[in-house]
Amino acid sequence: MALLTISGEPASGWQDVARGAAQMLAFELVTETRLSQWVAEEFGDAAIPGRLWRAAAVTVLARLSKEHHLVIALEGAERLFPAMEQVLRARVMASLAQRVGNLMLDERLERPQAQERLRELDTAAKRVRKARTGRTTLDPDFFDVTMNAAHPEAAEMLSAATARGFGTPEWLGGAADELQFRHSLELARHGVVPAGCAQVKRAHFGHPSEEVFANLLDFYRIQWQHEPRTFALQWDKSGQVTKAFTPDFYLPEFDLYIELTTMKQSLVSHKNRKVAMLRAIYPHVNIQVFYQKDFQDLIFRHGLRMAG
Repeated sequence: MALLTISGEPASGWQDVARGAAQMLAFELVTETRLSQWVAEEFGDAAIPGRLWRAAAVTVLARLSKEHHLVIALEGAERLFPAMEQVLRARVMASLAQRVGNLMLDERLERPQAQERLRELDTAAKRVRKARTGRTTLDPDFFDVTMNAAHPEAAEMLSAATARGFGTPEWLGGAADELQFRHSLELARHGVVPAGCAQVKRAHFGHPSEEVFANLLDFYRIQWQHEPRTFALQWDKSGQVTKAFTPDFYLPEFDLYIELTTMKQSLVSHKNRKVAMLRAIYPHVNIQVFYQKDFQDLIFRHGLRMAG
């Protein structure tokens, strides 16, 4: 993937620069409207809180970036992705007079009305930035390139800078997968899952990690059942069960039972003993104790492919 993010102040012309750069580079253009549409398609009518906007956006864009190089023209776009070789973050600037003049031309306003309109746009942009990034202003430290929108060839100059910065763009599929998983996990922790995925009615989970794992499975459209079966492990002389084990999840598509772990070694050891007994008594049952890294591997092997 090659990602060019472009941000700027209202009425500075940064969206026009983005459109021109995308056309010259033959990159896919991502605008607020297009991203909103994709997020709505992914998550349905679920309201995405501002603090989760970045996670939802990156989850969608990381998947798209495996097929297209992108020009991303959004408020706060410079904070979407970590600093990577194939990410270039551009800032488009214009003077106050130029911004007012742009509004006078674009919206056919007199100067006083254009000045008032600009104040409204600045206030709205700051509100959006605050919700998405926690800051109301553009932070210069988050940009690799700064352009002056007043230059008539700003888009062409930015395209040339992008081409030099990237060299020959290469696809970073592994990095995109890692970004997609990291942010889908964050969404899962807050109960945000794609629309249209089959969800079992929420049971009383024994630990918050179980609900997160269920949400993550929903996110990647992996069918699951919560504690569907209890296995007897020990019996007394009269045949009464004295010890039993109920795995946390069952994944029908993989015929796999899963027991999640915590970081307490004593609990992990206890679970491992029960799993060992289950395997000895029921050798035909496929069961695995899962740490977070284990279900990340499961998602990478199966979920990313299924969700895509």
